[in-house]
Amino acid sequence: MAAPKGDDLGPFPVKEQLPAVDFCLTSNPSWHEAIILGFQHFLVMLGTTVMIASILVPKMGGGPVEKAQVIQTILMVSGLNTLLQTLVGCRTSVVIGGSYVFIIPAISIIYSDHFGRIIDPHQRFVLTMRALQGALMFSSIFPVVIGVLGLWRIVMRILSPLAAIPLVTLTGLGLFQLGFPQLAKCIEIGLPALIVVIFISQYLASLLKPFQACARRYAILATVGLIWAFAAVLTAGGAFKNSSPQTQFYCRTDRSGLIGAASWIRFPYPFQWGRPTLNAANGFAVMAAAFVSMVESTGTFIASARYGSATPMPPSVVSRGIAWLGAGHFLNGIFGAVCGPTASVENAGLLGLNQIGSRRVTQIAAIFMLFFSILGKFGAILASIPPPIFAALYCILFAYVVSAGLGFLQFCNLNSFRTKFILGFSLFIGLSVPQYFNEVLLITGHTPVNTKSMAFNSMIQVIFTSPATVGGLIALFLDITLHRSHSATRKDSGRHWWKKFRSYDADTRSEEFYSLPWGLNKYFPSV
Repeated sequence: MAAPKGDDLGPFPVKEQLPAVDFCLTSNPSWHEAIILGFQHFLVMLGTTVMIASILVPKMGGGPVEKAQVIQTILMVSGLNTLLQTLVGCRTSVVIGGSYVFIIPAISIIYSDHFGRIIDPHQRFVLTMRALQGALMFSSIFPVVIGVLGLWRIVMRILSPLAAIPLVTLTGLGLFQLGFPQLAKCIEIGLPALIVVIFISQYLASLLKPFQACARRYAILATVGLIWAFAAVLTAGGAFKNSSPQTQFYCRTDRSGLIGAASWIRFPYPFQWGRPTLNAANGFAVMAAAFVSMVESTGTFIASARYGSATPMPPSVVSRGIAWLGAGHFLNGIFGAVCGPTASVENAGLLGLNQIGSRRVTQIAAIFMLFFSILGKFGAILASIPPPIFAALYCILFAYVVSAGLGFLQFCNLNSFRTKFILGFSLFIGLSVPQYFNEVLLITGHTPVNTKSMAFNSMIQVIFTSPATVGGLIALFLDITLHRSHSATRKDSGRHWWKKFRSYDADTRSEEFYSLPWGLNKYFPSV
């Protein structure tokens, strides 16, 4: 047998744009297919929306009616923010939804002495909601200023592929607690869901070549439909009748209480719970969460651009997206969405699963969000999907964002010990430090930084429990300080690959993917 040629043993070529996607950022599937895919994106973001409301609203004193109203409100602002971000923001196929990072400062506000002493539950809910609204509106100042003044653009210009790897990777990997641990809370439903989505999207797609694209594109819809029906059969058959209340909440399809509580038609509107109030300490605590949301959203922006087969995002475009994310904080505060916005990690992963990065699809998803935010009863039916089904989907979708980050390894010199140290250390610390902060809180009941100010404690806790923030900032710091004078450092970090994307006009493809619509680039030029 002839010896293989040297070329056959060479490394795979570096790709500035991800190949083999079915539809890139600017190309579109047929309208009927785009509508189905848009509904699938809506379905994926619904899990986080329901979970955030389920965590915070009962602690605020709200019941099923208030929970349904908050879910409708989050859907309304998420739809508006997604449209703004895809039209005039970062312009990638990104869905803007609720963020878990705001739960920590929100809980500190809920349990503060000012609201904890209120006996009437509804009054406590309304007053707490107003405080959260004021804090969210105040927190919007930070991302808006950082984005509009171009300060985030400076950060992005010194971000190399090497520093981007921990940022993007930990954006997905840092959410591991929302995967199998949540799935296992009802293993009878969660594990079959995980098996089914893997089988349909990977194995069935390989076995049935003519239907390969169809199986891959609609695996989420098929899995949710099948396992939701399976869960309904188990519920009707009394399989969970004698289970613990927690198991029944996660397994049954009739435990959410939303269908009966939701209105048939209700328009969420600004200041629906009254005039917002502001405590400066609470505002700064939520502002820390806004900073974490900026960092994590940047990682999601980068991943969504990659899966949309677009070129690396120019720093000015990322900064523009951050500014509109800040506007989203203000919008969430006006409407009373209990949490701030962030770029949805699970929806970025969906771009990788179905290999469709079309911007139009996510805009259609935004329309579904607005539609179901008004027709509350229909949205409540979908919100009754058991959480372990969503957790099973997250095991796949978050993994795609992790792999998007690891994909940037192709730009770096992996034979460099400097590269190995920065990668290994930032990834390890990015997981280890948040684990420490979470463990201390779980064991002792207070944060590692335990001062008399709950707001300050929340600020530190929310920053250091974000793997993407901790790992990304450490990687960036090490990359710009370690052996900077060495001649090989620039190439080892992969900076030369992204050099032509540092300025908007340096590569013609930037105009194709990221230019503003309706000739707005003329009035708001990117640099």
